[in-house]
Amino acid sequence: MRRGMIHGRFQPFHNGHLEYLHGAAERSDELWVGITNPDPSLVKAEPSDPLRHLPESNPYTYAERLLMVTAVADTVDVDVHVVPFPVNQPELWHAYVPENVTQYIRRFSDWGSTKIERFRSAGYDVVILDEGAEKEISGADVRAAMREGRAWQTLVPAGVADVIEELQRAPALSS
Repeated sequence: MRRGMIHGRFQPFHNGHLEYLHGAAERSDELWVGITNPDPSLVKAEPSDPLRHLPESNPYTYAERLLMVTAVADTVDVDVHVVPFPVNQPELWHAYVPENVTQYIRRFSDWGSTKIERFRSAGYDVVILDEGAEKEISGADVRAAMREGRAWQTLVPAGVADVIEELQRAPALSS
């Protein structure tokens, strides 16, 4: 059985992430989707991506991102397992995913190169998807469109747009 994994913050899950999911699913019989930074108290600064740890870069909770990923999981023809994934703590990876899973990475930045090195150092097989491609969309693009009142729904899969719109309609919890 070919086991693959993708991972990301998914802040929010956008169309570039959907391409990533499909690319890994085409090469796998079973796919693990790791939602990184599941616990905001454990998020660490990363020199190779200095904005990823900031609160404004992480507006959605693990549970909200789980709903987003679950909303698109049925777009692939393989079994999908969605798990929290502490990407900043390699010593814990074995507790979240099987050791024989192939890590699929899209390298668009220094952070991508850092992750590739870390996965290989931890003994994982790493496959780089879309080598040499340019990043077409980012979570920052989607968040900016939302903040500025521009159309953002076409930047995310329809199921994710439904989840976000439902979250926006939900009354805020009082403290």
